[in-house]
Amino acid sequence: MKLRVGRFVSFGAALFVAFGVSMHARAQEDFSAQTHQIFELTNQDREARGLQPLQWNTSLAQAAQAHAERMAAEDDLSHQYPGEPSVAQRTAQAGAHFQAVAENIASGYSARGIESEWMHSTPHRTNILDPRMNALGVGLVERRGTLFAVEDFADASGAFSPGQVESQVGRLLRQDGIDPSAPRAAAALACSSDGGYPKGETGKLVVRFDTGDLSQLPAQIQTLIRSGSYHRAAVAACPGGRQGSFTTYKVALVLY
Repeated sequence: MKLRVGRFVSFGAALFVAFGVSMHARAQEDFSAQTHQIFELTNQDREARGLQPLQWNTSLAQAAQAHAERMAAEDDLSHQYPGEPSVAQRTAQAGAHFQAVAENIASGYSARGIESEWMHSTPHRTNILDPRMNALGVGLVERRGTLFAVEDFADASGAFSPGQVESQVGRLLRQDGIDPSAPRAAAALACSSDGGYPKGETGKLVVRFDTGDLSQLPAQIQTLIRSGSYHRAAVAACPGGRQGSFTTYKVALVLY
């Protein structure tokens, strides 16, 4: 058996699966059954490890199907071909709303074989078993006896309110030894200061950032606060975060 594994990228990984099963032509109606089989097997793998099952998402499935068709036409595996939008852009254009997105791709000869090899590949298994993900769409195309498969995963959680954003960022700051109890007004003023330092502010540093992932602070922020130079912070969720397909938040910090 030959196995070709592509480079892991931030939104997933690529995998070629070659199994010794018959390569007779499949009728179009078989694809929906095999697509459903990949979805069910993915949830079985999650449930076997105590994770919540993923919900089928039509928008993700549309994006996955379109990319599977592109892979079949190219007769190759890639998360993004020249001129093609990124995974996040493709799923957003299909109408998906999410805070995080990931993708598995593969080609092989059976739905069960593809899912099995994904589970035996660390980056693919990580996507399947990611506890943050709660939605899945699957695309499948047959070309000359080979199946081209795409799984698009998403954290389709609802958007956080400004108060929830500030609470979560404060929690993350506390984990790194920073007290986030400084008056919020200072950070709120930093939101509207157009990149400058708020007039009259006595903090050591003002930081503004955009993020779609509230499970952790951006790496640059972590480096700053772990330097030992700061001990308190004011936190404010700023207007202007995007609550569309890919939810993002704007945050201002004043570090003391």
